[in-house]
Amino acid sequence: MAPFQYIERPSPFSTKGGKTLPVFAVTPAHVETGTLEPLALDWAKKAGFKAEPGSVLLIPTADAHVGGALFGLGANPSENPYLTGKLARALPAGEWHVETAPLTANRLLLGYGLGAYSFDRYRSERVTEPRLLIPQDADAADIKRQIAGVFLARDLINTPANDMSPADLEAAVRRLAEHYKAEVSVITGDELIEKNFPLVHAVGRASTVAPRLIEMRWGKKGHRKVTLVGKGVSFDTGGLDIKPASSMLLMKKDMGGAANVLGLALMIMDAKLKVDLHVVIPAVENAIAGNAFRPGDVYKSRKGLTVQIDNTDAEGRLILADALSYADAEEPELLIDMATLTGAARVALGPDLPPFFTDDEDLAHALAEASLEVDDPLWRLPLHKGYERMLKAHIADLTNAPSGGMAGAITAALFLKRFVSPGRRWAHFDIFGWSQTERAHSPVGGEAQAIRALYRYLQAGTD
Repeated sequence: MAPFQYIERPSPFSTKGGKTLPVFAVTPAHVETGTLEPLALDWAKKAGFKAEPGSVLLIPTADAHVGGALFGLGANPSENPYLTGKLARALPAGEWHVETAPLTANRLLLGYGLGAYSFDRYRSERVTEPRLLIPQDADAADIKRQIAGVFLARDLINTPANDMSPADLEAAVRRLAEHYKAEVSVITGDELIEKNFPLVHAVGRASTVAPRLIEMRWGKKGHRKVTLVGKGVSFDTGGLDIKPASSMLLMKKDMGGAANVLGLALMIMDAKLKVDLHVVIPAVENAIAGNAFRPGDVYKSRKGLTVQIDNTDAEGRLILADALSYADAEEPELLIDMATLTGAARVALGPDLPPFFTDDEDLAHALAEASLEVDDPLWRLPLHKGYERMLKAHIADLTNAPSGGMAGAITAALFLKRFVSPGRRWAHFDIFGWSQTERAHSPVGGEAQAIRALYRYLQAGTD
């Protein structure tokens, strides 16, 4: 069975034999020392090809057709592990194979596949893309599921809010679940009050689309119990503490945590990992209406802790608080939450390096190793206990928005920690979920972050 696709698109790979055009992936040393076949070497020298990172030079045939291509890796290919993603956007349409490359087949294939992504759902014209022959020594099935998981996250984030409401996000979960024979249950609207999800209801009640808690379950009881919680704010106006217009432009991506845990869930289910998987997504729109929650309001959370609302634009931690309390009660062996939570995380580490928080030293070490192994960057930030004092509120147990603006990513993580049992193997990921600039393996737009590292960590623990 092929991996799930949220948006159907042709595969960037070819499995058929027959005539394919060669790509020579080379370093400057290959050109300088003449370790290319004569036709390619002669053309490279005539064209002054320096094999700079990501450079492409088409090789003509004697009758002026395309006969192949040279692809520059630069002097240190390891510095650009997914540089082959540029090939997917630089080669003309056709069937290609890599003739030479100082890269592993898996790395070459994953880079090319990730770079082949495009989001053309709303475009009237679609471009025919090149296809790359899968090398025989590549783990094609695993590469394809990783690409599918990344593409799912990107597709969901890139979809505008008018087509990605809480109801649309539920529909996406149902489609994914149907593909892998998982079970879905949903608590919607005022039923959230009856079932004790008061913070999810408070944040989402002003929208014309009802808030909801979406659950997906897959796997076998008795296997390692893994729970993934993803922030699903389909659009964030900031609520009554409204954002300026410029800050709202990317707020369709505020469900990036949900998109990423669904991408990770796809990888887990497609690989048939031996886990008892539970996915929890609080899905809301933080809208403005007469019944919107207000600054100064106080709400009792699912756990019983009261929260003073000091900023309605700090809504993500509120819905995650109820979702984490619910998920934690089932005592999972591993609890992961992902959220586009704070601007402070971006100030600290920038858009491409997502921080994670955990008190579990073994988990932190294992995640760091997995991150390096698959070149999916992560960086641990501390759950500094000294900052817990910042969470104190005037008339409630906690504030959702500590004053002063200092250590915002840490205080947000400490807030979430209050809703997870002590000793639980838990990690919180504060992701950006967006590529601001085009990179070899990704265009500008929605992005999967940390899920390939998490997938590798889970693979290692269930082999």
